[in-house]
Amino acid sequence: MPDWNQVIATCEAELPEVERSTSYGTPALKVRGKLFCRLREDEEQIVVFCDFMEREALIQSDPATFQVTPHYQDWPMVLITLAAVADDELFELLVESWRRRAPKRVLAAYDEASRIAQVQTALAAEEPPEAAVLDGIRHPA
Repeated sequence: MPDWNQVIATCEAELPEVERSTSYGTPALKVRGKLFCRLREDEEQIVVFCDFMEREALIQSDPATFQVTPHYQDWPMVLITLAAVADDELFELLVESWRRRAPKRVLAAYDEASRIAQVQTALAAEEPPEAAVLDGIRHPA
């Protein structure tokens, strides 16, 4: 069961340029000054950005974990109950929210670092990568 401190630690460790801040008087995380996650007043839920279709799918699949209030109805955001969400699903939603708000240059650098890390991991395991794209050049396995 993740809590706000784990959300902070995960985001700061895994995502570049995460800043601690506030939003509507509650703790929040931003990337280059743009909100991507905030703790709700009840301290049991966080709010992240996602598209409307994904939000509806999340709410229909698990209404105990994912909700939307009238305040957020017209915003591409979803409320997540921390006590109910799986760690891996939470991380995926945090990354997606961060990606929606991060500037293009920050996002490009993150994606490039992720591709390099995947290739390095594959090489370390002595397994050839399926196909890698480095420096804009596609390298077959």
